[in-house]
This record gives sequence, C-alpha cells and structure tokens, in this order.
Amino acid sequence: MNEHHHIAIVGAGFGGIGLAIKLRQAGFDDLVILERAGDLGGTWQANTYPGCACDVPSQLYSYSFAPNPDWSRKYGKQSEILAYIRAVATKYGVPRHIRYNTELLEARWDDSASRWRITTSRGSFTAAVLISATGLFAEAKYPSLPGLETFAGKAFHSLHWDHDYDLTGKRVAVIGTGASAVQFVPEIQPEVAELTVFQRSAPWIVPRMDRRTHGVERLLLRRLPMVGKAIRGGWFTAIEGFGLVGFVDKRFRHPYELLGRLQLLRQVRDPRLRRILTPDYMIGCKRAIFSDSYLPALDQPNVEVVTDGIAEVRPHSIVSRDGTERAVDAIIYGTGFTSVPSAFERFIGRDDHSMAELYRKEPQSYLGATLAGFPNFFCTLGPFGAAGNQSAIFMIESQIAYIVDALSTMRERGARRVEVKQRVQQSFLAEMRERSTSTVWVTGGCTGYYQTPDGRNAGLYPNWSFEYRWRTSRFDIDSYEVSA
Repeated sequence: MNEHHHIAIVGAGFGGIGLAIKLRQAGFDDLVILERAGDLGGTWQANTYPGCACDVPSQLYSYSFAPNPDWSRKYGKQSEILAYIRAVATKYGVPRHIRYNTELLEARWDDSASRWRITTSRGSFTAAVLISATGLFAEAKYPSLPGLETFAGKAFHSLHWDHDYDLTGKRVAVIGTGASAVQFVPEIQPEVAELTVFQRSAPWIVPRMDRRTHGVERLLLRRLPMVGKAIRGGWFTAIEGFGLVGFVDKRFRHPYELLGRLQLLRQVRDPRLRRILTPDYMIGCKRAIFSDSYLPALDQPNVEVVTDGIAEVRPHSIVSRDGTERAVDAIIYGTGFTSVPSAFERFIGRDDHSMAELYRKEPQSYLGATLAGFPNFFCTLGPFGAAGNQSAIFMIESQIAYIVDALSTMRERGARRVEVKQRVQQSFLAEMRERSTSTVWVTGGCTGYYQTPDGRNAGLYPNWSFEYRWRTSRFDIDSYEVSA
C-alpha cells in the first residue's frame, strides 16, 4: 500500500465539491474524492424521479460563493441543480480529484502510524485526514411487509426510478407519503388508470407558490449581484423563522398550521378526504412539505388514499388491514431513506468502533463536524450538524469553513494529529440533549427520521443556524488533543 494522500473525501455532492473548492483555495491540493456513482452531484445525481425538485428556493439552495442568476424557476428542479453543481465543480477544477465508480469499503484509523487506511472497490491507499461528505439521503429505505417478496408485478423505490417502465394505464400503489412521494404523485396521477396511496400519517402541506423566473429578473441579478444577495438574505430570514416552532415555543406553530389547513380546505373538495389528509401531530414534528399540486392530485377520481395499513402483499394485489384486496400492477416505494448511511458502518475509529455503532448508541459528534475516538476525521451534516429550519447548504458551508480552518491550523502548527476531547464532546451533547427536550421534534406527537427509535432528537441542531455559523467560524483548537 504505497499510495498516500493528505486528504480523502468521501462523497461528491454539495459537501464534497464545496470542500474541495475551499481546500484548494487554502492551498491543499493533495486530495482525492471517492464517489461510488459514475457522476458527481450526490442526491441530485441519484434521484431522478418525475417532479424531483428542491423545497428550498434556488437563491438559497446554492453556494454563497457561486451565485447563479439564471435559475429558471423559484425552486430548482433536479436536472438544473445537477447542472449547477457540475458547472461549479468544473469552474474550480474539482473533477480531476474525483474517483468515480469507487465505493468506500472500509476506512480504519491506524493509531501507530497516525493515518487512515482506506479500502475501496478499486484499491487501497492511506490518508492523513479523512472527511465524510456522504449526505443524509443516499440510500433507500424499504418497508418490511408480509409477502412483499411474492409480488409479481413491477416494484421500485423513488430513489431508483425505473424510467423504462411505462406507467400509462397501470394500477399503481404508492407506499409512503414523504417529500419524494409528494413530488412524484402529481406527475404520475394523470397517466395511471388507478392510483392507490397507502398513507401511514398525513404530511403537513403548505403553499409552495413556485413559478418561472422572468428574463428581466435574471438580467437584473446578473447586472446587480447585490440584489441576489438581498434575495438570499430574505429567504434565509424567512426559513430561519421556522425555528420559532422547532425549538423556541410550540405555540408559534399555529400560524403555520393554519396555513396548512387553509391549503387543504382550498384544494380538497371531499370532506371525508380532507379528514384523512389532516395531520394528527404538530407541524414541524415531521418535515413540512411545500406543494401546490399534491393535494389536488389526491382529489381525483382515479385516486384512493388508504390509511388502514397493509396486512399483506400478494403476487398481484395488496391487502389492507380491513381485509380489502386491491389489484396492483406496480408498487412504488416513497418510504424515504435510511437514517444511518452505510458509510457510517465503514468508518472505524481508534477503538475499533464504527461511527454507526456510536450513533445507534446515541447520536453524537462535536458540532456535527468531528467525533471523539476518530482522530483526523471530519464530516459535513454529522449528528447535530443539520438544521430543521435552514437550507442544508448553509450548514454545509459552515462546516466547510470549520474544517478548512482546522487543517490550516494543523499546517501552521506542524500538528500531525487532532482529536476532539471527550469531555468537550460530552459537554456539547449535554447541551444538545437539554435544548432538545422540549422541541417539537421530540414532543410533537409523531415518529419519523427527526427522532431516534426511543424518541430522542436524531441529530438536528436545536438552536438558530446563525448561532451555529458563529460557533463554527473558527477552529477552536483548545477543544482538541493535538500532537505533532
């Protein structure tokens, strides 16, 4: 194993690309990015289902250092977001660092050599520093249902959409009503003969008000960049305001819930269907979804929403718990993503524990960016490094700044190894637990990926994201064990 690099990054999505850009600007050029897919883009390369788009306005869901005045819509669609990431990566010379079709098999810390030993599907090498930028929506989650393996029709997850399968005139079942399903259901509803949506719990749907941008707008943004910064700031403030519901006082939920109820009243004519589609938990306990087309799609003659749950899947049908059997040609899983990415299983720290083992014991990190027991290891959107009330790109950029400053500090001091002190991490986690006890994510009356199986905060930062930006604005070296 002779190949060695200073920095290895896992994942070529927004986190990995942004890291590479900022690291190169800071003078770190000996870096490699491992990407298991054949293209960069992360979740925006992987998800290609009909209607796939972002639920954060494009002016905010983009790098602050690479504004795009030419977004064609208020909310970017998958193809346009992917094109944006590719263009930014190319502009800053990132692709030459990426190893495509290269899956991480194991990254194990070698304490005696103070380096990471990395095994991939295309060979092995070592690195002084390892950074996880794997993202949170990388792997499909499938339901566990009796008889599912006997189904003889077509079945696929929204993450692995089969574009060769023609849904026209088919009897289609959709299992799950998360953010992906809310986007693809309106797209396929006009095509299929029958659409049965199996709903475990109704999502909160609030107005999206998407629209195409005008040429004059795009011209103005190109000529006056400050206008784009002002728009970005406005959206940041508006979305940051969701924190009032999340972790300030749950009574702030009422205006947002009223907005959702009015949307439901306006878009669904059938009173019985409205009752079925009315959430029975506080808004914000699960992710609220922006859509203007989902509810009208469910109020169509060829659509049925089933809330009884699934008792059994048969070769050509699905039986609900009330005994009703519905013939089905295809099943589409809109059941979301695994809560612990497989890469977490493959990061093995100083004491031979994987990151996933530690997470299952208790979601843990320091600032969502480092982890005790994992020297020279950093991550983006780690536990308590994601926000429920802000664009993921804002949080990622905060972590990138922290990581780059950490590596720059190591270089300046001639440090070979850094590791967050256990007591510092424990103090941070105690703060996170204390601030999480009364959040809507924990006490809002629902279950989902915002919560662990035992009902704790699964890793959302329970404070304002601008406060997080301040905390990560510089590398606090006194919080770390440092050795030459």
